[in-house]
Amino acid sequence: MSVHAIALAVETAEASLPFPALVFAAIAAVAFLALGVVVWSFRDVANRHSQKSSGPAGHGSDHH
Repeated sequence: MSVHAIALAVETAEASLPFPALVFAAIAAVAFLALGVVVWSFRDVANRHSQKSSGPAGHGSDHH
């Protein structure tokens, strides 16, 4: 086979995408935004219940 025939076979064997490329970018942006909202909603959650987390080293309370 010649190089031209191989190149032509590769070009015709490419699969088309089910959506335009911008749709894939929008899906990724929405997914990252949703994950960011989840992470943002759990901010400072460890400090909300500091009275319950006093361990043997006394972390979380000032009782001596």
